Formats: sequence, structure tokens, C-alpha cells
Amino acid sequence: MEMRFRDVNTGIVEARVVIKLSEGLLLNEITILNRKGELEVELPKKTFTTKNGKTASFDIIQFETEDEKTLFSLQVKNEYLEWRKKQKKVRVFDGDE
Repeated sequence: MEMRFRDVNTGIVEARVVIKLSEGLLLNEITILNRKGELEVELPKKTFTTKNGKTASFDIIQFETEDEKTLFSLQVKNEYLEWRKKQKKVRVFDGDE
């Protein structure tokens, strides 16, 4: 499994991740969030409006057990931390700041 990260640094979003699962098969829209100093991995969800007007959502990526989901998230987080060690954040300031 090969992971490619793209720096975002907007609000709580640190980066986006594209995972190459196999040749020609990419998993997109995984997000690294920084909430109150804690890194979180957010997996993609499908959001839709039901017939009665309520908003509902479900996970696009399904895991057989919660342990597998946790292990996957930890693996993505660890890869991100390794990538971040090599790719330092660069902040660009306007003259107004």
C-alpha cells in the first residue's frame, strides 16, 4: 500500500491522502485533521438527504471489525508523521500580517 500526501493547511485540515491499493486502484479523499492538537484520520463518507428531508451519511470504506479500522487509521497517521518529518510546513504571510 503506497500513500501520497498533499499539504492543505486550511483550518483543521492538515493534508489529504491518496492510497494506491494495487496497480490502477486508488483510494481518495482520506483527510488528516488536527483537532485541538490531536491528529485524526477522517475516512470518506457519502452524505445524502432522505425522503423525509433528514440528512444521513454512511462510510464509503467498510471494515469487518472496529480493530481493523483503528489499525488502518494508525497506519495512515504513522505514514503521515514520517512524511511530515521529510516535508516541513512552509507558511507564507502577506504583507498585512
